Amino acid sequence: MSRFHRLSARDLADKRYARPGAVRGGLGWRLPTNLTVVTERCFESDVYARRLAAAAAGAAKAGLAGLIVTPGYDLRYLIGSRAQTFERLTALVIPAAGQPTVIVPRLELATLRESASADLGLTVRDWVDGEDPYDLVALSLGGHARVAVTDAMPALHLLPLADRLGAVPVLAAGVLAGLRIVKDDSEIAALRAAGAAIDRVHAQVPQFLRPGRTESEVAADITEAIVAEGHSEAAFVIVGSGPNGADPHHECSGRPLKVGDIVVVDIGGPVEPGYNSDCTRTYSLGEPDAEIASRYAVLQQAQAAAVAAVRPGVTAEQVDAAARDVLAAAGLAEFFVHRTGHGIGLSVHEEPYIVAGNDLRLRPGMVFSVEPGIYLPGQWGARIEDIVIVTDDGAEPVNHRPHELTVVG
Repeated sequence: MSRFHRLSARDLADKRYARPGAVRGGLGWRLPTNLTVVTERCFESDVYARRLAAAAAGAAKAGLAGLIVTPGYDLRYLIGSRAQTFERLTALVIPAAGQPTVIVPRLELATLRESASADLGLTVRDWVDGEDPYDLVALSLGGHARVAVTDAMPALHLLPLADRLGAVPVLAAGVLAGLRIVKDDSEIAALRAAGAAIDRVHAQVPQFLRPGRTESEVAADITEAIVAEGHSEAAFVIVGSGPNGADPHHECSGRPLKVGDIVVVDIGGPVEPGYNSDCTRTYSLGEPDAEIASRYAVLQQAQAAAVAAVRPGVTAEQVDAAARDVLAAAGLAEFFVHRTGHGIGLSVHEEPYIVAGNDLRLRPGMVFSVEPGIYLPGQWGARIEDIVIVTDDGAEPVNHRPHELTVVG
């Protein structure tokens, strides 16, 4: 039979709790108390408490008995946990009414150490091999079948869970995406810090761009700079020179840079507690020819027009159209082959998506990229990208590097 207890800071503050030597107590495992709890990778617990309350309220409003959240960005958003999905079930169960519960394999209890679980006082039901964790989920929901699951739940957990509940759960995206799409003050502060960090990297890029160096060599220098400037890692590094710049998702290659190349540099990564930067600037190795300069000037106007269009009440597709219309007027619409932007936060790509057909109205606190580009196959490409925050009366960019085509050398 699985043991359960209310997880406390005392419980998590011990290195031995996942090893033999932990002491079995009346409510489960009473854990020794000599581990320093890592907190800098999480927000304060009151931030997560508000999110859990909002998730429960959203579940109730949707007529659900509760939400089941497995490892992924939703779990990280709700309790700061960076647990990973394995064949053994880990899940946060949020009933529409009542105390949230974490279901976790006993050998994975360590994954909760860096989350806010202890400070939140969450109930933890641990289990061992041979026991059925899906029964614990059902018990935590009072046996109710109308529940929603995070869209990151793998089928190897969804199918046995559906069998145990007697019904196929619906997706929790309608509840959780509605919470995550508007950033709170803590998230906005983190995204501003991430934006400043990636700006410091772009300030160094010109020194890396020298004829004869390969894209991969430049990317390696940028990766090192991303970490040096405060990111925990480089999530992506795109260095697209010459014809490679015409591929929006080119990464890097062994192509040597040449005088006359236009180089697209799109870079970003997470800054603790895990919020991402994403910024693109375009560089020219030597003075560009007149046609490139003219077309780039139009792209700069298109990006500025889209940022200027951002304000509460405007739809996502209207922001997309603001950029696209400028390019269309100059005969460049066919070379703009992707949406204008995407939301950003714990995930590099999340809602809202700034794309034709999305009639979602913008609200203060939404954060997304504005990144029109033009791509001439086999020749060159260019993109300008800033992350912007929707304010009460417009947009606040978190990136502040120059938007002009930066001439190097």
